[in-house]
Amino acid sequence: MSFSFKQSGLATCMNVTNSGFHKRLISTICSRSSFSPCLNLQNPERRNLSVSKPLHISSIEKINEKKTVFECKAYEADKSQPIEVEVKSEAAKRLKIGIYFATWWALNVVFNIYNKKVLNAYPYPWLTSTLSLACGSLMMLISWATRIAETPKTDFEFWKTLFPVAVAHTIGHVAATVSMSKVAVSFTHIIKSGEPAFSVLVSRFLLGETFPPSVYLSLVPIIGGCALAAVTELNFNMTEGPQMWAAGWQKALSEIGPQFVWWVAAQSIFYHLYNQVSYMSLDEISPLTFSVGNTMKRISVIVSSIIIFHTPVQPINALGAAIAILGTFLYSQAKA
Repeated sequence: MSFSFKQSGLATCMNVTNSGFHKRLISTICSRSSFSPCLNLQNPERRNLSVSKPLHISSIEKINEKKTVFECKAYEADKSQPIEVEVKSEAAKRLKIGIYFATWWALNVVFNIYNKKVLNAYPYPWLTSTLSLACGSLMMLISWATRIAETPKTDFEFWKTLFPVAVAHTIGHVAATVSMSKVAVSFTHIIKSGEPAFSVLVSRFLLGETFPPSVYLSLVPIIGGCALAAVTELNFNMTEGPQMWAAGWQKALSEIGPQFVWWVAAQSIFYHLYNQVSYMSLDEISPLTFSVGNTMKRISVIVSSIIIFHTPVQPINALGAAIAILGTFLYSQAKA
């Protein structure tokens, strides 16, 4: 028999006359003298107690009404309880991350589909992208006001640090929406797979940051794959005449019907939701794992958009997309 000095592993038997026993039973560690005769310490074979198997309380019974004597029964555990809890918590964490990834990809696919539907009927990407950002801001203000989400504590330094990141994110979202209004969704995300190449070039020439040769080599399939994917893209069109938003809105309503309003609302709501879940995922994992997840997300968006919008894909385009996505994965591994 063995025991462990912890809250969950107390002695096998104890005699207590203190009236406050109920309050201190779990937190009090008893000395040897408090053990009752039911634990035979006179046996020489039992004097050397081991700590390899901690004791855990199984029951507590009151056996004497006059002197307030309690009998504690315990069992030997093959494994300590913290190890079991740790294993369960690790499995729960993996399940949580898996749910985050699946939700992130699903929301991103839905956003891209509704965004393209809106842009096909209402080709004003600057306005629709602005509505998406404004909708996200409104949703967070409501969440903070209703205490659904905890209001962040900020100061001047926080806003000073966040401002350039917010500006870059805004420009990136608007530019992506403009490009999506010109070409297929799949082609847009193939080109977006080339982000690592621009990141390395900007960091090298503007910030003076250097990278190992493996990082530069991983850019070759990214750039080459994007070039192959774009070589036969026929939907690309840089012309867009100045049209009035109100006139375009009325035209879209007359052609699509009231469901067009739902498309606009849905693309704005799902844009915020998928970004929210992506940041929740990043909070739980490493940047490398997040980068791999982002690559897999693009694959899901490309495949789903091709199926839904019946985008014609030639073999050379598919090969280029596969090479570009593979290059992005290699880049994330080399950058780590």
